[in-house]
Amino acid sequence: MRTKGAISNFIEKYYLHFNAATLVDAAKAYEEQLSQGSKMLVSLAGAMSTAELGKIFAEMIRKDKVQIISCTGANLEEDIMNLVAHSHYERVPYYRDLTPDDEWGLLERGLNRVTDTCIPEEEAFRRIQEHIVAIWKDAEEKGERYFPHEFMYKLLLSGVLEKHYEIDVKDSWMFAAAEANLPIIVPGWEDSTMGNIFASYVMKGELKASTMKSGIEYMTYLADWYTKNSENGIGFFQIGGGIAGDFPICVVPMLYQDMELTDTPFWSYFCQISDSTTSYGSYSGAVPNEKITWGKLDISTPKFIIESDATIVAPLLFAYVLDM
Repeated sequence: MRTKGAISNFIEKYYLHFNAATLVDAAKAYEEQLSQGSKMLVSLAGAMSTAELGKIFAEMIRKDKVQIISCTGANLEEDIMNLVAHSHYERVPYYRDLTPDDEWGLLERGLNRVTDTCIPEEEAFRRIQEHIVAIWKDAEEKGERYFPHEFMYKLLLSGVLEKHYEIDVKDSWMFAAAEANLPIIVPGWEDSTMGNIFASYVMKGELKASTMKSGIEYMTYLADWYTKNSENGIGFFQIGGGIAGDFPICVVPMLYQDMELTDTPFWSYFCQISDSTTSYGSYSGAVPNEKITWGKLDISTPKFIIESDATIVAPLLFAYVLDM
């Protein structure tokens, strides 16, 4: 019999109503999915890597509590940036009081602000750029093509960044994913910093766009993975909204409507942590039942929406799943 730790016991004792109770219900349903042999997709939107979610998400990966990830290009790269440049980050707890002049001052110092945290351009972006560009060019010279996450796995597993590590590598979810060779979907990677850098090399004629596998190829890659892994169901745990969630969840209606694979199962579990409101057609704020009309979820699919801050909720829910 599994024994729960102090955090889980605290949650069960005090999280009894409203969003708190939904967190507990969603966590227990997450566990039930895994216990019945279902796999789980976790999607990461927002700046969760810069929020250092890797401290607990890496353990979720190591303990096989997540089997596939969908994330923005920013989350893909920012976990590695934190790994190699953590001491150069600056926190700005008074960020709500910043004037345009203050913001310009941060820019001039090479600090890119994400709410209360500033990412150091020189130490973070440029420290990675030198090595990732070499990997891109080496692949192109060999006539090889890879996905964005596969290039990042090559970077991490090559060891070239080890001398730059500034945090314990066990707190990097990308390193844990690379070691596990976990499948990752990165829709819209082109709008990330590394995506912009790659585009600049294409524009300068130093790389071919085709060296990087495309979003369409990501969708077909996901479709193949879903088809091969859905025998016992696949759950969908969504942090935030946007493309990191909308892209992968669409694979189900694509398979059975467009491919006419009518035995394709719906997602077997759905949970979203979001503080978006249901207005103006907002995808991030849409209640789970709306996804029934799009052929993504079944009537009986366990559905949860936790209306709260993911930087608070996700670590607690993951702690519960990990029996902490």
